[in-house]
Amino acid sequence: MGVSGSGKTHVGRLLADRLGVAFIDGDDYHSPASIAKMARGIPLDDEDRCEWLETLADFLADHRARDVAVVVGCSALKRRYRDTLRRGDPALAFLFLSGDRDQMRQRLGQREGHFFKGDAMLDSQFTALEPPGANEAVTLDIGQSPEALVEAFLQHCRSASGET
Repeated sequence: MGVSGSGKTHVGRLLADRLGVAFIDGDDYHSPASIAKMARGIPLDDEDRCEWLETLADFLADHRARDVAVVVGCSALKRRYRDTLRRGDPALAFLFLSGDRDQMRQRLGQREGHFFKGDAMLDSQFTALEPPGANEAVTLDIGQSPEALVEAFLQHCRSASGET
């Protein structure tokens, strides 16, 4: 989880590869209307995100019910968004990719063909962001390489589960 430009897709794909599971990009589940809105540089609001979050929550619940692991990259900016995705499942682990506006702006400037446009959209994500507490997510600074972020997250999970 994190704001746009934090590396959710890149790190998520690497993590999924390491775990031998599927990666799902949460952006692929936005409605056409929400994608069009963002492409015009208009930030989404809570109402816009509601259907998207419910769709992702249903997807995660279905995978949990079938005992199928998956890595999902999505913003999950607010605590209530994460609560919706978690739906009471304490096993759902969040990795918060943390960085500052300048890091994100630089990364977004290097993207081609993505619907997320403009500083106003990035600023709206930072405004909406409710950083998770230590008991809610593993927080890692995006100044590290994507590979180092994956290894740090996996190490944290191994430590939390008592593995070495």
